[in-house]
Amino acid sequence: MPRYFSGRRATPPVRLYFFILAALGTACGSDEGGDLQPPAVAAVTVTAPAATVEVGQTLQLTANASDAAGATLPDRAFGWTTSAAAVASVSSSGLVTGLSAGQAVISAVSEGVTGSVPISVTQVPPPPPPPPPSATPGLQEIATGLATPLYLTSPPGDDRLFVVEKGGVIRVIKDGALLDGPFLDITSQVRSTEGEAGLLGLAFLPDYATSGRFVVHYTDFSGASRISMFRASADPDRADPAESLVLEVTRPGRAHFGGQLLFGPDGMLYIGLGDGDDSDGGRGQSLSELLGSVLRIDVTSGTPYVVPPDNPFVANPDARPEIWSYGLRNPWRFSFDRANGDLYLSDVGESQWEEVNFASAAEGAGRGINYGWSLMEGRHCSQEGCDQTGITLPVLEYGHNDGCSITGGYVYRGTALPALQGKYFYSDFCTGFVRSIRMEGGVAVEQTDWPALEPGGLVTSFGEDAAGELYLLTRQGGVYKIVPK
Repeated sequence: MPRYFSGRRATPPVRLYFFILAALGTACGSDEGGDLQPPAVAAVTVTAPAATVEVGQTLQLTANASDAAGATLPDRAFGWTTSAAAVASVSSSGLVTGLSAGQAVISAVSEGVTGSVPISVTQVPPPPPPPPPSATPGLQEIATGLATPLYLTSPPGDDRLFVVEKGGVIRVIKDGALLDGPFLDITSQVRSTEGEAGLLGLAFLPDYATSGRFVVHYTDFSGASRISMFRASADPDRADPAESLVLEVTRPGRAHFGGQLLFGPDGMLYIGLGDGDDSDGGRGQSLSELLGSVLRIDVTSGTPYVVPPDNPFVANPDARPEIWSYGLRNPWRFSFDRANGDLYLSDVGESQWEEVNFASAAEGAGRGINYGWSLMEGRHCSQEGCDQTGITLPVLEYGHNDGCSITGGYVYRGTALPALQGKYFYSDFCTGFVRSIRMEGGVAVEQTDWPALEPGGLVTSFGEDAAGELYLLTRQGGVYKIVPK
């Protein structure tokens, strides 16, 4: 057997084999565990789906690492940076967000090797603002074919319009359409064949959304004025026909019923009553009966009503405590300015003069006022040498060469026509004109004619919806909204 080293013990072949393998492994540069070293990152490439991004928008970038031979190295971690933090930000995943117009270089680094891409951030100009609303009002037809509509109103916060028809029906306009069925039909209880009689007024209690209660004013078959309470049914577009009488006022004749009902800023119910006949008979100046007056009662806290203790004539034993103001012939329509509580009251004249009366909230909104009828018609004595002591004269009048029956309206407080803010609108039943005034220091100024608002029919009433927009109603059955032309 050959010997590998002279004079020594022969090395076994197996041991020599492992010795050679170990030497070869060391020569090949293996680590302590015997695994190969991963290839180093030689280049980083950043790609973007687009070269620009808008302010407020995002752009997802992608980074790739490669070795010296150009082979892609997967699973490499990247750190992201931006050269202009005010222009564009970048997240840890490479999501770029445009912040302001300009240029930014977005970089990704891996193992000390950096790749970059320039990004432009653009500011898209905002769309042009809508044109300002027209300062010129016009009329939009809302409904036609109603049977002598006399009034329009809405419950607080309600988008629906409720229209009173003379014959005893209340109709609903909902989502721009006139509903087929009536909200309330009391034609069997209403005397409406005479000129001024009928279902005349409607007012929703301030808490209507929860209580469903509302009040109507109509003439019954005895010729009396009835103020009655009703409620909505389970169907919000239908009322329960059960009637609860609040107040009944008999009258001597078949004219001058008044008709207005409304809840004032104080939550009290205000009722307009005419003097009851073509011959006044002294009722306008009398405090011992309700005719020829505006009444103020509380229907929220008693049955059928309570007289508010601050009414002006509560302490007068010879006066009806319900009276708020008096000296009126036929207060067909009156209203409170919803912005400040001022009272505007139009009174239909007799033979010569139509009038608009005004009472500021600061001075009591009509509390205890004597408007002069029948001693006065407008600003003029009805009889020679009349005593005007204690009488409040109207702020506006016009003669019967200009019209014959005033139709009072409202102060505009909507938003569609800012140029109309603070203007009080009124019309005349006979001639159909539409005019406005503005009150300044207790004086009517800026009297304006609005021919574009004349509906071409006999104007029976104005109306106001829950948002303060105004409407006109005609005897011919039309309902029109005042809108930007």
